Amino acid sequence: MAYIISDDCIACGACESECPTEAIKAADGKYVINEDLCVDCGTCADTCPVGAPKQKD
Repeated sequence: MAYIISDDCIACGACESECPTEAIKAADGKYVINEDLCVDCGTCADTCPVGAPKQKD
């Protein structure tokens, strides 16, 4: 199950540099996760200071 970035994102960029598959990119002032590249590792969620990355339902 891929992760998504919620509206809680503060656009700090911490998750982008930590993603091992480069699935996270800046877009329109926030960050988004490419679900096709996400391997559900949770690194983004562990790195985010506000808990914005969430597992997709």
